[in-house]
This record gives sequence, C-alpha cells and structure tokens, in this order.
Amino acid sequence: MIKSKAYAAQSSTSPLAPFEIHRRDPGPEDVQISILYCGVCHSDLHTARNEWKNTLYPSVPGHEIVGRVVAAGNKVRNIKVGDLAGVGCMIDSCGHCKPCHEGEEQYCEKGFTGTYNGPVFGGENTYGGYSQTIVVKESFVLRIKHDEKDLANVAPLLCAGITTYSPLRHWKTGPGKKVGIVGLGGLGHMGVKIAHAMGAHVVLFTSSPSKIDDGKRLGADEVCISSDTRQMEAYASKLDFILNTVAAPHNLDPFLQLLKLDGTMTLIGAPAEPHPSPEVFNLIFRRRQLAGSLIGGIRETQEMLDFCAHHNLVSDIELIRMDYINTAYERMLRSDVKYRFVIDMANFQ
Repeated sequence: MIKSKAYAAQSSTSPLAPFEIHRRDPGPEDVQISILYCGVCHSDLHTARNEWKNTLYPSVPGHEIVGRVVAAGNKVRNIKVGDLAGVGCMIDSCGHCKPCHEGEEQYCEKGFTGTYNGPVFGGENTYGGYSQTIVVKESFVLRIKHDEKDLANVAPLLCAGITTYSPLRHWKTGPGKKVGIVGLGGLGHMGVKIAHAMGAHVVLFTSSPSKIDDGKRLGADEVCISSDTRQMEAYASKLDFILNTVAAPHNLDPFLQLLKLDGTMTLIGAPAEPHPSPEVFNLIFRRRQLAGSLIGGIRETQEMLDFCAHHNLVSDIELIRMDYINTAYERMLRSDVKYRFVIDMANFQ
C-alpha cells in the first residue's frame, strides 16, 4: 500500500485537517499520478459538510486533479511514466450497461464510483485529490495537452469544464444560436468561455453589476442584470438555450420566460435545497423544456480537454496552499473568488 498525506473532514462540523490515507499499489491496468494541482469545487464543500446527506467519513474531497504519471501497470497502453494526466469526478463504473457502452459512464445504471465518497448507490469510501497521489485504472485517466505552465488553470476543467461543455454540446449550441449563461462563478465563467468558443452568441445573466466587465472579458456578447425586471423583459422569448449554473435555490420562471419556442433551460448547479417549482404555463405555451445535466463521460471529457487546449481555454483561478482550504470554503460561500480555487500540492502542509 502507498501512504499519502491528505486533508480530510472527520464529520460535517469539523474543519478539514491533515490525515494519512493509503492507496493501493498499481495493478496491471492502473496508473499512479503524483498530484500537482487540485481544483476546489462547490461539491467538495457540499460533501465535506454533508449537505447532500450522503457523506462517508473521513471525507477527502477533490475531483479536479492534474499531475504527473509516476507508475503505470504492464497492461497500460496509452499513458506512460512522465506524462501529464488528469482525473475528474469518476474513477469507475460497471462497464456493462448501455450508458457505459455508449461512453456515458456518468449515467451508469448501477451508479458510477466517485473519485471521492465512493459509489453513487453506496459502497466503500474513496478518497479524492486533496492528497499527494492517486491510483486510478487507465480507462478513467485523461490526457492533458495544455502547456505545463497552464497546468494549475487546467485542473478545474475536470469538473467545471466538462459540466458546462457537455450540455452545451448535447443541445448543439454554436453559430446562429443565442445562449444564456446564468451565474458567473466557477461553472458560469467556463460556460461563457466554452459557449463563446463554440461560436454561439452569449448572453450572461448575473445579479452583480460588478461582473459586467468581467463577463465581457470572458466572452459574453451581452450582459443582463437579472435583478432588473426591465432588462430581463428585453430578452423575453429570445434565447435558444439557457445554461443555469446557480447552485442556490431560486425562482426559475424569470429565466424560462426568456426561451423561444422549443427552447431548453438546463440546470447544472446542485443546491442543497430544491428550487421552487416553475409555473407550468411558462413551459406549455412555448413548448419549453426544463432539463438537467451531470458531468460527461470519459470520452467526452477527453474531447472537452482537447477542445479547450485547441482554443487556449483554461479556468481563471486563485492558487492556494492546502492548509488554506477551510478559509477557501468560507470565501466560496461568499462568492469571494474569481473564479476557482486551486490547491498547489507543492505547498502541501
């Protein structure tokens, strides 16, 4: 077994603190990665504090992992020692159901195994990227093609990047489409960048006037202050697609009213409490759709990484030390970060 320093929460009320974990020795199909950077996702906070009521303790969060391969089993074919590699939100799935065969492991009928907090439908705990090393089978390891100097900024692509890329791709956003992005946080800022790179006309909806300039810098063609009723009315029935990234309960109706006939709003934020139910007439009078999307499968995640490398897309980040994580969580709750914290494992304390 491989010993690794980590940071873990021991309960829903305890701060994250140093903890030693054990990784398995790499098997024939396994890859061991020395973790260089790990992004901090809002899901990490939800899990550490048991806000989704399913946390296994001790909890070692982190599913936006990039690092360098330090060992590879003798059956590993596409990754070698010394390569840059990434691990996202999943480290296993059943491999036999229809979604798995179609490269949609995130919708595995038996439930994928999370990089941390174990299998979706229950099972042995797993430990994430708030640690020095991780061992994952090759089929769940991603290849990183970005320049090494951008590696810290690449880490959030493993969750924030694929979580926004997958629905934008699935609902065929691109040239000729008017796309709304609701919220400019860790997810939203990547949604703006990716939708813009796909060629869509991007409208950012934010409640913060202070984010207007930043939204345009990131690629928004227009910015609407969502708390301003008059500004919102100007977009009524104008949008083909809306990607709603907000992870707090809020009224969905003002945004549904902005969709054209057959338009779709997809939710990717995962609040601890439900949204208020939308008004049915906002859906039926324009045949609008309210949908949800998870992350993406391994094949699509690799496609996203390659797309982002081609378009020179990375996340806007603030680099932190591991021992700053509890402060980072409190700042996340205040939306006091532009736009993703990333832990520098070189300063692991």
